[in-house]
Amino acid sequence: MSGHSKWATTKRQKAVVDAKRGALFTKIGNQIAIAARAGTDPNMNPSLAMVLEKARLANMPKANIERAIARVADKSAATLIEEVYEAYGPGGTGIIIEVATDNKNRTLPEVRHTVEKNGGRFADSGSVMFQFSRKGEIVISEKTEDALMMALDAGAEDAEEVEDGIEIITSDKDLMKVRQNLIDAGLTVTSAELAYIAANKVSISEEDSEKLSKLLENIDDLDDVVNTYTNAE
Repeated sequence: MSGHSKWATTKRQKAVVDAKRGALFTKIGNQIAIAARAGTDPNMNPSLAMVLEKARLANMPKANIERAIARVADKSAATLIEEVYEAYGPGGTGIIIEVATDNKNRTLPEVRHTVEKNGGRFADSGSVMFQFSRKGEIVISEKTEDALMMALDAGAEDAEEVEDGIEIITSDKDLMKVRQNLIDAGLTVTSAELAYIAANKVSISEEDSEKLSKLLENIDDLDDVVNTYTNAE
């Protein structure tokens, strides 16, 4: 079902490079600040707990995390808003772009310019989104048949082996429950987050695949972009 593991893996590999120059910490910090609006106690706020786990896995300094949470109480801090943009990429592929910004009048033109400069085009709201569903996405490092079966037993809707482990898809509401079931089963969770998963995949040529990869990388490089998703096979 998921089928986008190649692109997800590319993002995870690229994230390591981003972290070295601090860009990843900025992105995660924005996510923490937004999630913390629903409560600063991760035990009572699953969304915050999930982002804090992401920060931990990225080795984000504790001071950065505390500053991000403190933004909730800082009346002078610029208000962050979440936006989702839709676009078409090479080969007719659909792209979903999540951003967290304090100035959408800056972010929207910046993202649009990057998309169009790299062979894509912006789409009307809803024209791409209907091809995707909001799901939980978990990756475990184990790659055995037993681990795959344990993942399904833990409540996964779908699971498949990918380059860096097993990728597990859950309903959006079951993400944290399945994550905990996996941990309780002794499996190593390396990432867990909500994602946009395409219902059907689009097969594209090798040339378009290379163009799409470049497009997604350039979008991901933008400071306000949190995540990108595609329905490319």
